[in-house]
Amino acid sequence: MSSKQAKIQELIAMQKKFIAYDHENGVDPQDYYIPKAGEPLHGYEEKYQDIAMEVMQAAHEEVGSSR
Repeated sequence: MSSKQAKIQELIAMQKKFIAYDHENGVDPQDYYIPKAGEPLHGYEEKYQDIAMEVMQAAHEEVGSSR
């Protein structure tokens, strides 16, 4: 599996975990965007965004384009 594919799989796993958490607990936007340290969503948005940007960059490199 390529690095890009592994990252895509990681994003999908993160999405599934987030959806399960949301169904069980509900997600207040403040808890998503400004979570407190130690909360289940702490660091989620940043990590997801970082991986998504890496996937996008890899896709651009594959086709020779830029953002």
